[in-house]
Amino acid sequence: MSVQKFDDAAGNLERVVLSGPSGSSVEIYAYGATVTSWKSQGHERLFVSKQAKLDGSKAIRGGIPLVFPQFGPGALPQHGFARTRRWTFVGASEHGEGIAATFELHDSEETRASAWPFKFILAYTVDLTATTLSTIIKYENTDTQEFDFTSLMHTYLRVPDIAHTTVTGLQSTTYADKIKGVTAQESRAEITVDANEDRVYENVAGVVGVRCGGETVSIRRFNFKDIVLWNPWAEKAREMADFGDDEYSQMVCVEAGTVASKIALRPGQTVSCGQLLTVQKDAN
Repeated sequence: MSVQKFDDAAGNLERVVLSGPSGSSVEIYAYGATVTSWKSQGHERLFVSKQAKLDGSKAIRGGIPLVFPQFGPGALPQHGFARTRRWTFVGASEHGEGIAATFELHDSEETRASAWPFKFILAYTVDLTATTLSTIIKYENTDTQEFDFTSLMHTYLRVPDIAHTTVTGLQSTTYADKIKGVTAQESRAEITVDANEDRVYENVAGVVGVRCGGETVSIRRFNFKDIVLWNPWAEKAREMADFGDDEYSQMVCVEAGTVASKIALRPGQTVSCGQLLTVQKDAN
């Protein structure tokens, strides 16, 4: 197992690559602390658009962008500021089954001058084993007053073909459909995506799975209540400059977060939230 650090042309840390057991690896950019690659069992598990900007000019289109302190549109720019800030690499260490790296983001003059002006520390740990990837954020309120926020891990999963992909674990869950503007209860045990989808599934009870190509990637959440399901489909894909017109067929976003309600922290209080992604072969 090993840690590699790569600098950009200006000599600043650009990205960190962790190499784990059985050929597994994960790549994390300092910009946004965005995970841009996760390889497990010989396959790339995350989708990053071929047209994604990796130069820090905008949020990276793909991988696992970190949404904080605002999900979606609002007083701040879309999805808040965490995914468009340069995080500090704290260090990496091996453990019995794998290797982990930690990044931190602190409030700055720019964030304190924004519509969300509070003092905070985010500590983000990315932990890799042969078959799993854990991504956990510890949120800390270092301000003198209480604040609240929404947050989400905007995970883009790579799939061989969206037409043969199903999402499980959401049956009987209430969701808000942002495309149709309705709220309903999910009736399907296996969800297929065949159009532009943008749904917030609220208070999801258990493990969510993405099944395709004889494998399932399961998503277990820690202290995150909700799951967002998103795919831009053809028409929306054509509207995005940093997303290929046909790439919608190679991905699905299944995003762990708390976005239908807010997380509140008192001064000095912390909370850790995250997800564990696990690759499993389907039974024949």
